[in-house]
Amino acid sequence: MMPIKNLYTAHVHTVGGRDGAARSSDGQLDLRLSTPGSKRAGTNPEQLFAAGWSACFEGALARVAGEAGLSLPAETAVDAEVDLRLDETAGFSIVARLAVSIPGIERRIAQSLVDRAHAICPYSKMVRGGIDAAVALA
Repeated sequence: MMPIKNLYTAHVHTVGGRDGAARSSDGQLDLRLSTPGSKRAGTNPEQLFAAGWSACFEGALARVAGEAGLSLPAETAVDAEVDLRLDETAGFSIVARLAVSIPGIERRIAQSLVDRAHAICPYSKMVRGGIDAAVALA
């Protein structure tokens, strides 16, 4: 059995929650945060999650395509939607969806790549059982 190897650790310091600021230890991420729907400048955690999952998923998609001897077209895209919900009984929750577009690849093959990428993507692994999530070929 192969030992676990830590490849990278992100360090982000956030102050002020949804109406604060977040800065990574290397300074590459330095942004204001704002509550969804507010008029304040800044992004929100749902947008950050959407960007993170879609970027990670496209990386996983490229990996499985390479393993299958395929190259992804430059126009390959992953659109993420993340809903912040409030249920009077259960409280706050997140629902997330990815729509994957792989132009020029036969649909059956594209679906196979999407399924395999969803199986290996670290964000996809994280959301299974943790939030309501779906991945679909656009």
